[in-house]
Amino acid sequence: MEQCKRKMCCLQLFCLSLIGLFAFEIYASSATVFYEPFDESFEERWIVSENEEYLGVWNHSKSQGHEDYGLVVTEKARKYAIVKELDKPVEFNDGTVVLQFEVRLQNGLECGGAYLKYLRPQESGWTPKGFDNKSPYSIMFGPDKCGATNKVHFIINHKNPKSGKYVEHHLTSPPNVPSNQMSHVYTAILKPDNELRILIDGEERKSVNFMSADDFSPSLIPPKTIPDPDDKKPVDWDDVQTIPDPDAKKPEDWNEDAPMEILDEEAVKPDGWLDDEPEEIDDPDAVKPEDWDEEEDGEWEVPKIDNPKCETAPGCGEWKRPMKRNPEYKGRWHAPLIDNPNYMGVWKPREIANVDYFELDKPNLEPVAAIGIEIWTMQDGILFDNILIASDEKTAESIRDAAWKPKFLVEKANLTAEEQAASLAGLKGIQKAVFDVLYKIADLPILGDHKTKVVGLIEEAEKKPNIIVGIIVSLALVIVSPLLKILLTSKKKPVKVNAAPKKDGGKTSTTEVGEDAGTPKRRNTRRDG
Repeated sequence: MEQCKRKMCCLQLFCLSLIGLFAFEIYASSATVFYEPFDESFEERWIVSENEEYLGVWNHSKSQGHEDYGLVVTEKARKYAIVKELDKPVEFNDGTVVLQFEVRLQNGLECGGAYLKYLRPQESGWTPKGFDNKSPYSIMFGPDKCGATNKVHFIINHKNPKSGKYVEHHLTSPPNVPSNQMSHVYTAILKPDNELRILIDGEERKSVNFMSADDFSPSLIPPKTIPDPDDKKPVDWDDVQTIPDPDAKKPEDWNEDAPMEILDEEAVKPDGWLDDEPEEIDDPDAVKPEDWDEEEDGEWEVPKIDNPKCETAPGCGEWKRPMKRNPEYKGRWHAPLIDNPNYMGVWKPREIANVDYFELDKPNLEPVAAIGIEIWTMQDGILFDNILIASDEKTAESIRDAAWKPKFLVEKANLTAEEQAASLAGLKGIQKAVFDVLYKIADLPILGDHKTKVVGLIEEAEKKPNIIVGIIVSLALVIVSPLLKILLTSKKKPVKVNAAPKKDGGKTSTTEVGEDAGTPKRRNTRRDG
């Protein structure tokens, strides 16, 4: 049955791959602008930076557990830089543009980036071998995690049409980076209506508008007015909201010199306090080391240990009265605060027209001429794969289904199996602890003759852990039974009650009976005499 399930699972994955590949064939020819699956070595297509800062070595390696290859970071605590120039720049004009790539953090990510930089056309004289962190980009997109930072970046480097300056605009409240070591695919969909959608594994995690003042920091459109940098606060501007009451007087009985604490005169030295015993004594077992050289090491001193006599005594050494809070203490007197009658409010510089203000209907993003990976990471094993630029969402979806999803499903199944194994191991640990407790209970003297039965039930439960609940209930009944018997049959304190006069001699005798009227009379024995 299990083998059949495995075959069905493999068949489903195979069919899914065929569907994805078929869909990819439909869309790849027309909508794919750039696609890098890393099926072959990257060295002829991608250029590694020759900048001396970037010592990290890239490798063309298989993703763990798969036959699929990717571009892999091989060393920890290194800077990496690699770039691929596009055949022609990608324009962000009227159509949809989709940016998509896979990242697998095979060894996790404690501190480092795994994002892509979509470079704008570089200045003349620039070469891919000179790619570094100063190479200007149009968009930066992808995971970044270190310390408090945990986000999927989307940053646009936008040119102000008024000033000509480039400004970085960061997506506000970006989604978090998935925390596991599985393959994940990141998608950014830039729509002609100014909408930006961020997907992770095909699911939407963020939807914003490029022109919204709330979705990017700073906003793409600068404010119409700005604080005047030359405006200065007047010297006589009073911005103190409260002041000490000038009419307040210190009370006559206010003693500023009274100490915060005083000796507790009511304290009494505890009985048994050892005044003549020090808290520490020389260690009687200490011996000066044979190799001790007093000329080099100095005079040897016997190490101290806690005085054993003080362990049972309330204290040792000179007893001193403890301190207590002084009820007369008030501290320094301060006049109470009142509203400042001259308060003029918080001063702000006046607003002036922003010379860099502009209006746009569209973001007018810079074209993309190359794709670069420029990161500094403390982890190795970061794998990049299936880097895509497309003009159609369906193309990105088909490549996700064909190239990413089969791997993800296998990884997810493996992770589930590992979690189940870990859960089972934890359950076995709990079961062992339970059985240890039950065996200790079986050894209790109170169980007496029931021990054999209790041990038998415990051993049965160990053989069949699936019936452990029923076994525990049975054990509970076995254990509780003798306790109930002891409680119900325990002899109660007798009371004397006058019995009716006997016919022979009319003497009155006393007979011991229980408090319960229904308790039978105690029968005399030979020992009673």
